[in-house]
Amino acid sequence: MQKTLLRPTLIAGSVAVALAAGYARYGDYALVPKSELAQPAVQAQLQVPPPVATAGALPNFAAIVRRNGPAVVNISVSGTTRVNVADGPQLDPDDPFGEFFRRFQPQMPRGEVPTRGQGSGFVIRSNGLILTNAHVVDGAQEVTVKLIDRREYKAKIIGVDKPTDVALLKIEADNLPTVPLGEPSGAGVGDWVVAIGSPFGFENSVTAGIISAKSRTLPEESYVPFIQTDVAVNPGNSGGPLFNLSGEVIGINSQIYSRTGGYQGLSFAIPIDVALKVEKQLLADGKVSRGRLGVGIQELNQSLAESFGLEKPDGALVDSVPNDGPAAKAGIKPGDVILGLNGQRIENSGQLPPLVADMKPGSEAKVEIWRNGRRENIAVQIGEMPETQQAAASGNGLAKGRLGLAVRPLSPDEQRAVEGGGVLVEAITGPAERAGIRPGDVVLALNGHPVANPGELRELADRADKHVALLVQRGGTRIFVPLDLG
Repeated sequence: MQKTLLRPTLIAGSVAVALAAGYARYGDYALVPKSELAQPAVQAQLQVPPPVATAGALPNFAAIVRRNGPAVVNISVSGTTRVNVADGPQLDPDDPFGEFFRRFQPQMPRGEVPTRGQGSGFVIRSNGLILTNAHVVDGAQEVTVKLIDRREYKAKIIGVDKPTDVALLKIEADNLPTVPLGEPSGAGVGDWVVAIGSPFGFENSVTAGIISAKSRTLPEESYVPFIQTDVAVNPGNSGGPLFNLSGEVIGINSQIYSRTGGYQGLSFAIPIDVALKVEKQLLADGKVSRGRLGVGIQELNQSLAESFGLEKPDGALVDSVPNDGPAAKAGIKPGDVILGLNGQRIENSGQLPPLVADMKPGSEAKVEIWRNGRRENIAVQIGEMPETQQAAASGNGLAKGRLGLAVRPLSPDEQRAVEGGGVLVEAITGPAERAGIRPGDVVLALNGHPVANPGELRELADRADKHVALLVQRGGTRIFVPLDLG
């Protein structure tokens, strides 16, 4: 702010110096000697510079909003959640407010308490079919859809797909305005995009920006190649449409990256083609069927690539292969690097899960791998992803999900310091956070089964009951930590 205020002062100062030196300002373009201005018979020939060419005027988003705003809806949800005093924060005995909270804690609500939430959505068919985010309506007992003309309808949830965060709703109405659907592959980085939604409940708010990146893979979101934008998206925008300049929906606004809970310039949208594949299956079957390869994978870096004899870190490194999976039956092994699937090049680990998920269970896939310094092709019969694994799936070898852990393999130096292997905890949430596990801990085993890589931890967690015991090393101490998975 201070720098902005200083700029006019500096420009004005330079003009004053020029005038004092015997020059006069002429219009907005040049300084000429006063002597030339004093002789009426001799007019100074001013060379006015041509205007600077611009790349183009800023787009006008008004037509997009007028055309599509009526098809964007506000979604209100209500339900209940169970609250127990035991679920509250643990009180420090030395906290001066501890006695206050202990005294009034018995008055805190127990049992079922009402919950409410808001989001956005958009009409894709005039008979009342609406797309939104799964997390907007997840667990809702009642869903209300409000149109721009203030009409309200109770909505039926046709289906919810948590791995892609897509939900399909239906309201009993006809001749509704709809949005045109576009093709995300035609949108490029740097293109203008527009979002319409209900941030903080402010219905039909419009924000604009550009596409910052495409095909982003986020932790715990391995089935979606997100469109990253700098469009201002805040709580309440979830489920709303992202338009290109042709007024076509190319994405569903889903997530933001934020340290504060509000907009910080990183917004992520689900490509509309991904959502429409989900919508088709939800409408037909009420659920989504996905292909399964049966491997745990992690990202390659330059050091790992060199250790496997690759020139650069392309592909997805296989870190685990469950014995009963399609990949194991076809002969894929830990340490293989998957370079291609059905002729499509795999440049990073995030590309593989959505490609496999789109394949029909029972179909045959041609998998190109790198093994022992050479390329090989292996035929794999694609299996079907169980619903429990879909709910707990995570990308890039992370094992969040049920345990609430983000982990990575140990580096060579870390392996030398930890006898017996394990995985390093990078982030915590949920059950792991409540149990007291910390970033930097090393998970050695789950329920007595040794853990050598993130894939093994994920597989063990998927099969676990409601309670598990993790063997954790912290510094030079090893302890068992119980986790209640609920």
